[in-house]
Amino acid sequence: MLMNFKKPVMIAALTMAALFTTAAQATSPTPPSEPGYEQQAASAAQLLHKAVAAYREEGSAAFARFSRQGEFVDGDQYVYVVDENGYMLASGGPSAALIGRDIRPLLDPELQEAFASALQQPDSDSVSSAEYRWMNWNDGKVERKHVFYQKVDGKTFAVGYYLPRSSEAAAKALLDDAAAAIEADPSATINRINRLDPEFNRDDLYVFVVDMDSMSMVAHGYSRRLLNIHFPELKNRDGARVGEQILDAVEAGQDSVTYSWPNPVTERPEEKKTLIRKVGNYLVAVGYYQEPVTE
Repeated sequence: MLMNFKKPVMIAALTMAALFTTAAQATSPTPPSEPGYEQQAASAAQLLHKAVAAYREEGSAAFARFSRQGEFVDGDQYVYVVDENGYMLASGGPSAALIGRDIRPLLDPELQEAFASALQQPDSDSVSSAEYRWMNWNDGKVERKHVFYQKVDGKTFAVGYYLPRSSEAAAKALLDDAAAAIEADPSATINRINRLDPEFNRDDLYVFVVDMDSMSMVAHGYSRRLLNIHFPELKNRDGARVGEQILDAVEAGQDSVTYSWPNPVTERPEEKKTLIRKVGNYLVAVGYYQEPVTE
């Protein structure tokens, strides 16, 4: 049964190493957050502060409270605690299965030394942050996660929140990279995009390319079924002619267009703003998803 834990534990170990070896980025109560996730960041920071305060008042008796569904679990946010010997002491999330385990023996040999060294980093009064990928127990998807953490009495307390939607800046950076690659070597870049090369496929961001001479979709970083379609006929699930909408925006000299499209991370139709750029006879595009509006 131990092998069932190996992959998530390896991810956790790399994460903890990053947490301990990364310099503090901010001090409580104003840790950094990604634009659009300010509410989640504030909630995670508050939950971490609450957990550390409970530990300082109750000691290790607080760990049982952290690991129950209740006051220390807020939606997909939960507290987890690891000691400097590599034992999972508490978790209100999926890693609760590892509570009481020394996770070091479950690691590959090349990770054990780095993880052991990371666990020996000193205590800090600062709240620090890091980013990694972890499975979201609400949707079963591996997503980016931003975590706030603090080391107290040799124990690391952490709370994170998920980032299933990338920022406009990240989309623009990917578009810049893809456009430069298309300009340098169109054929090789198109092949790389269609092979889902990580350079052109980043979380919920991907590249698609249209040959403006043939009006054919020659590259798509998410759905191969869209390859070689006649782009003006591209529609979304609601029947809106998204292809025509994008081409009209190109003709009008616009650099972006907004429409509804399935998010590959959440697998739900969401409003998507797509950044577009002409490179020779190719249209290169990268879109990012908007946070749904809730009433």
